[in-house]
Amino acid sequence: MRLGLTTGYSGSHIDAKVPLVQEADKLGYHVVWTAEAYGSDAVTPLAWLGALTTNIRLGTGIMQMPARSPANTAMTAMTLDQLSGGRFILGLGVSGPQVIEGWHGVPYGKILGRTREYVSIVRKILAREEPLTHEGEHYRIPYQGPGATGLGKPLKSIIHGRREMPIYVAAIGPKNVALTAEIADGLMPVFFAPEKFSLIKPMIEEGFQRAGGGKDFSTFDLAPVVSVRMGDDLQACLDDLKPNLALYIGGMGARGRNFYNALARRYGFDDAAERIQDAFLAGRKGEAIAAVPNELADAVSLCGPRERIADRLALWRETPITTLTIGAPDIETLRTMAELVL
Repeated sequence: MRLGLTTGYSGSHIDAKVPLVQEADKLGYHVVWTAEAYGSDAVTPLAWLGALTTNIRLGTGIMQMPARSPANTAMTAMTLDQLSGGRFILGLGVSGPQVIEGWHGVPYGKILGRTREYVSIVRKILAREEPLTHEGEHYRIPYQGPGATGLGKPLKSIIHGRREMPIYVAAIGPKNVALTAEIADGLMPVFFAPEKFSLIKPMIEEGFQRAGGGKDFSTFDLAPVVSVRMGDDLQACLDDLKPNLALYIGGMGARGRNFYNALARRYGFDDAAERIQDAFLAGRKGEAIAAVPNELADAVSLCGPRERIADRLALWRETPITTLTIGAPDIETLRTMAELVL
């Protein structure tokens, strides 16, 4: 099992967490992932980090697909990949309708069909076998719809892409997980609970079967993100994670369209998910945080003293995880995880 590091979202001021990433590079971490929501983008800090590191791979976790054309994403990926000496990993995701329509001002649309077409177009560009054409429900290249001049022509990328550049997709919904297993090289599930892996294993295997060619976990990177909080006070460690869980389960999406709330329910926390959402949407954030069960926070994290984290790592090792991506608040945690895993 390899280790990855996520730098998380920016606050009001961007912090690329350079010392943390440089230490991860020295310790032999496999990849660093940068995020974007509706503030800083994922690519700019990754380029900055690429110039300040040597070996660690550089992943976007994630670039929002509806915010960029497939060609724009491919251009960015190929550019950063060449500048970094082939270290780039393209992580994609659909985000949610509140961000895509409310921030980027484009329709959210049918996410499964959009994702399939998007990845297909990016792979065509990377392969560079012929000028790009695509006729689909979501993308038509060259464009010939309303407002077109009729002058568009199929083009082949000037820069030569790396055909084997890995493409990962962040997915948590059952159909999207299956699609990811079918068309992508890796899956980045958030709030992954190893003891609930049996819930998504059939979806992944369904995707492998649709892909054909003997695809299985030996050629597919299961790369969940896990928050790590190390300390003697287990309750304090769990409590430190609850505001973020309450935000996602309660506020990252409208009622009935919150993927994280639905995930908590699939894990068996129906009542808690409802209480968290009700309180959060009503503006009672403290109540929402208090409604997050210890059991849920513990299921999706590694918390407590070093010895407890070492013991609980066995649960993660029992699943076919290839890359364990951690959210670490400090260098001490980063080093401890390297000692326990690498």
